[in-house]
Amino acid sequence: MKSKLSLRSVAALLSLATALPGLALVLADPLALQTLRNHGFDQYQRWQPRTYEAAPVRIIDIDEESLEKVGQWPWPRNKLAQLVEQLGAKGVAAIGFDVVFAEPDRTSPRRASAEWALSPAQARSLDALPDHDASFAKAIAAHKVVLGFALRSDAAAAHPQRLGAPKAPYRYVWVGEPSPQALHAFPAAVPPLPPLDAAASGSGALTFIPDGDGVVRRVPMVLALADLPVPSLSAELLRVAQGVDNYILRRAEGEAPALAQVRIGQVSVPTNARGEMWLHYTTAQADRYVPAWKVLAGDADPALLEGHIVLVGSSAQGLMDLRFNPLGRVMPGVEAHAQALEQVLSGHYLNRPSWTVAAEALAVVLGCVAVVWIGSFFPSLWAAAISLALVGGVLWGGWSAFSNHRLLLDSFTPALAWAVAFALASLCRHFWSERQQRWVKEAFSRYVSPNRVEYLMSNPGQLELGGKRQHCSFIFTDLAGFTTLMEDIDPAAAVTLLNRYLEEMISIAFRHQGTLDRIVGDALAIMFSAPVVQPDHAQRALDCAMEMHAFATAYARDLQGKGIAFGHTRFGVHSGEVIVGNFGGRALFDYRALGDPVNTAARLESVNKHLGTLICASEATLSACVHVSARPVGHLVLKGKRVALQVFEPLPDPLPPGYAPTAMYLVAFEAVRDGDAQAQERFDRLRESYPNDPLVALYCSRLAENELGDRIVFNAK
Repeated sequence: MKSKLSLRSVAALLSLATALPGLALVLADPLALQTLRNHGFDQYQRWQPRTYEAAPVRIIDIDEESLEKVGQWPWPRNKLAQLVEQLGAKGVAAIGFDVVFAEPDRTSPRRASAEWALSPAQARSLDALPDHDASFAKAIAAHKVVLGFALRSDAAAAHPQRLGAPKAPYRYVWVGEPSPQALHAFPAAVPPLPPLDAAASGSGALTFIPDGDGVVRRVPMVLALADLPVPSLSAELLRVAQGVDNYILRRAEGEAPALAQVRIGQVSVPTNARGEMWLHYTTAQADRYVPAWKVLAGDADPALLEGHIVLVGSSAQGLMDLRFNPLGRVMPGVEAHAQALEQVLSGHYLNRPSWTVAAEALAVVLGCVAVVWIGSFFPSLWAAAISLALVGGVLWGGWSAFSNHRLLLDSFTPALAWAVAFALASLCRHFWSERQQRWVKEAFSRYVSPNRVEYLMSNPGQLELGGKRQHCSFIFTDLAGFTTLMEDIDPAAAVTLLNRYLEEMISIAFRHQGTLDRIVGDALAIMFSAPVVQPDHAQRALDCAMEMHAFATAYARDLQGKGIAFGHTRFGVHSGEVIVGNFGGRALFDYRALGDPVNTAARLESVNKHLGTLICASEATLSACVHVSARPVGHLVLKGKRVALQVFEPLPDPLPPGYAPTAMYLVAFEAVRDGDAQAQERFDRLRESYPNDPLVALYCSRLAENELGDRIVFNAK
């Protein structure tokens, strides 16, 4: 219960750690997030561009062919006057110039004559010719023409004459509190020449506000010049074509200044908070363009122009009026105005209402919380599948809103936030699981050997019934006199002493990578080379037994010095082939080794009591070890056995007090083994000098009873 509550606390903190930054990110709307969102919207348009439907909008294109036929740009203004007259004759609804006529025409006769050396008569003749700008102004005044002006953010570089109220009679009417501060604001403008501006039916800003990547995704309907609203070229063309005077600006609901809609005559254009209209582009359409040279030559089809709003602009690359659109192609800047007019006249709008930001923020918060809890508490595959379905669902929802309802909903930011939340939740879940595994491992290691736990965690498939043949080594220990000790002192104190003893003995076994087979009272059974194969298992077993013997001897000596009769520990060490595995039933089984070597090791431990020794190790173990100091005990026929086993007593360094020097013992033992008549004499001399040597005492006793040789049978004992 404790770990579950802790995990819930972690999930709650992680929910806040993902939801709150996600919310802050949506509200702050940094450039990186805008770029992600815009690229997503671009992809929508690539998948489903607007279907082109013939609308009364045309572009009079000053293309490469027109420049070839008419001449290089800029064209004389009398040529532009001719263009206006030709368009007016075709019955166009309004003409918009995507050009700023800020300077006088240098090709006008009077301006040109100033550059030439002329006689007075020639100068008077040229001065009598019509001025090109005047001809252009006259043509403009005779038709519905909207001229363009450029807004400048660098006021010092702008034309010194500040743009005033256009001559065309229009005004702005606000529905709600006036909010010009919501619009894109500019301090200055480059206007058309005053005579041209005065003759025009209207003036519109040519300024786009492209995104950071240079792509034109929106066309402004209204901008601000020195805190006064001004129309764009598209908006002014709509007003002039309809012959209306007013722009009605509807403020969006809420405390922050924001625009929601611009109404121009009979059309209402939904905008974003800054007065911009989202563009839904079509693929390139040749029908949208009419070459300017054809209009000038009178060859343009009247059906393509009559009743149309026309925009005069250039697709020639040399004039550098080229823009990027979301479909990934380069287009003339004038086409953005044309596509905006097509959408307005056909009632086709992309909407990103003011409530979308709140909806997206809510989706981020709720989704992050949900995904974190799913990732924290559901099974991994289910959590991944559900989270993937949620991310896929929100992405599909964004596409569906665009495809079916023309709504621009940012599903990419929630999807990204949810993916990050799931990744963090999965990472925390992973670390949490590792922590739990470590806890389980540590807890399990108190019941099972650490190497066994490691093996099972690395090889979970081994948790099944059955065994396999394997060469292993075994240590059996037994504490002498512990039952008597329990009777002589307080049982609780005896248990405390035993626990300290067992803790260190087991720790020594674990340091040598031994596997604790079982604890029986004060006795231990330890095996080596199972479950993990250890080629040096015999050496490990012998080294472990000697270290355990050293500790047990010192521990007993220390307690005996305090008046506590703590007994000595006897050891049996043997190696051989056994069956190692899980034995029991499906409900409960035990990991252990079965085979004669296990019983032999136990018998070797028990014969110490009869031999007077503390450690007995078989030849099978010692033969696989190096640098071993040991002396032979003899060939023992253990209880229940028929075949004698050669047994040795490993010796610590230095020798225990009272032990005969190994070399002297070996001389006497060889005499016994060989049936030498001097064996009795030799052991008697050793006994005189080393009366506390257990093997010397053993053989003296055997020889005294005429038991010759080193074969010792324990079947009858």
